[in-house]
Amino acid sequence: MRKYFQFEELGTNYRREIIGGLTTFLAMAYILVVNPLTLTLSSVPDLPAEMYMDYGSVFMATALAAAIGCLMMGIIAKYPIALAPGMGLNAFFAYTVILTYGIPWQTALTGVLFSGLIFIVLSLSGLRERIINAIPNDLKLAVGAGIGLYITFIGLQNSGIIVANEATMVGLGDLTVPSTLLAIFGMVVTVVLMVRRVKGGIFFGMIIAAVIGMIFKVVELPSAIVDFNVPSMAPTFGVALDPILHDFGSLMNIEFLVIVLTFLFVDFFDTAGTLVAVATQARLIKDDKLPRAGRALLADAVATVSGAIFGTSTTTSYIESSAGVAAGARSGFAAVVTGLLFLISILFYPLLEVITSAVTAPALIIVGVLMVSALGRIDWSKFEIAVPAFLTMISMPLGYSIATGIAIGFIFYPITMVTAGKAKQVHPIMYGLFVIFILYFIFIA
Repeated sequence: MRKYFQFEELGTNYRREIIGGLTTFLAMAYILVVNPLTLTLSSVPDLPAEMYMDYGSVFMATALAAAIGCLMMGIIAKYPIALAPGMGLNAFFAYTVILTYGIPWQTALTGVLFSGLIFIVLSLSGLRERIINAIPNDLKLAVGAGIGLYITFIGLQNSGIIVANEATMVGLGDLTVPSTLLAIFGMVVTVVLMVRRVKGGIFFGMIIAAVIGMIFKVVELPSAIVDFNVPSMAPTFGVALDPILHDFGSLMNIEFLVIVLTFLFVDFFDTAGTLVAVATQARLIKDDKLPRAGRALLADAVATVSGAIFGTSTTTSYIESSAGVAAGARSGFAAVVTGLLFLISILFYPLLEVITSAVTAPALIIVGVLMVSALGRIDWSKFEIAVPAFLTMISMPLGYSIATGIAIGFIFYPITMVTAGKAKQVHPIMYGLFVIFILYFIFIA
């Protein structure tokens, strides 16, 4: 096992990988609750009954899709990167496709399935890997730093430290709110542990915050420990295949094409950004290229197809994996640990109530600090590099989208390089992406 996952080469061990895998799971465990709530449109009253998905079935699909994705990423690609149904894509699935377009959720699942199948073809052809390796190193570093700012902003928002403000768009929240105070406490504890170089400091910071939260009744005690009454998957399992088998004509329209392209686009570049950022943080990038990128991308694509068949929106690589890397994870064994925990979580669902946003927010904020360190390796002395790198980085938190940041930066890169007389240094794929991103903003965004 140690030899297969290259423990000696990567300078890691079972303890670091287990703590890293557990830290990643805790940082992203919220998806087991948030994804079913989002896809079932539980916050929208008075809809026809057929528009609501079954909560229990979606929960099972979420856990199983995450488990399969993590296990494949860990065993096949050997990266400490976890996967689960993506935030943002689930909101698009529920509120745009179902609620706005009025498309049945069954057909929406078929759209996810199609995007996943296209991903598999692109991954096997090697095109996705070539695209990632064509991205210049400075932009890869900017993507990592931008994602760091993005997840820090999410952490600050989830904790209530930063809130919406009509005058300035964002502002300082009420720091006397108990959950916000708990998040601040957790952040202080985590910072102290990290400064003292305590291995697994982020993980232990979350555990201490959760315990303190329960003591002061900010975090509710779990209602139970184990529940063996596993929800049925019958309401959603295999439903994505129904339109293909029985009503293929219903898929032949522009709206369905837009759905597939949107799922395809966002997952492609969110995954690319996450892979590059986490691999850079773990120092797994070699010669400005991502080793085994094809395997990692294939794992992501297969997880999306599996998730669609189970009954959930697009499964993608999670930037919360960087929390596990910060806690010591370096190999695919950490992803295997995370995948197994997703399987176990099906039985221990009541305990997930303990992992609130106030508990996980400090981890996201501190990981953002670690990821922004990539800025020091960008060549800021060259303006043609500084502009696209800066726009890539700043557009992610301000646009609230990893894909948007990548798109804006990658549009400006060819422009600045050509203007600087360095057109030949730009990879042909980057020119292709320039055109694609412009078309994306015109026709899809």
